[in-house]
Amino acid sequence: MAKNETPQTERTNGKTTIAPRVLVTIARLTTLSIAGVSRMASVPGGVNRIFHRGTGEGVRIDIENDQVSVDLYVILDKDVQVKNISKNIQNAVSRAIVEMVGLQTKVVNVHIEEIQYANDAVED
Repeated sequence: MAKNETPQTERTNGKTTIAPRVLVTIARLTTLSIAGVSRMASVPGGVNRIFHRGTGEGVRIDIENDQVSVDLYVILDKDVQVKNISKNIQNAVSRAIVEMVGLQTKVVNVHIEEIQYANDAVED
C-alpha cells in the first residue's frame, strides 16, 4: 500500500429496524408544524386502540410490504382553508417519512375531527 492510500474497510451487512412509534412521532410532529393545525385529536377506537401497535396521539400507522399507511386525526384553527391544510399535511408527512426513514407512503389520510375556536377550552 502506498503512503497516501487509505485502507479499504469491509462493509458489514446488517439490518435496521424502525419501531412504529418512531413513525408515529415523525407524523405527529410534522403535522403539528403545519400552520393552521391547532392540535392532534384522539384516535378513535376505544379499548382496542390501547393494544394496537403504531398508534399514538392523533396518529395511526400501518406498515405493509415496506409501505406506510397513515391516519391523522387533527383539530384545526378557525378561519382556515381545510382542503389546503389537508393537502399540506399529506405532502409534509409523506415527505418526512420518505426522507427520514426511507419508507414509501401508500396513503396519508387526514381526519378533521374539530375546528378550534379561540373561546373553546383546550381538552386535556
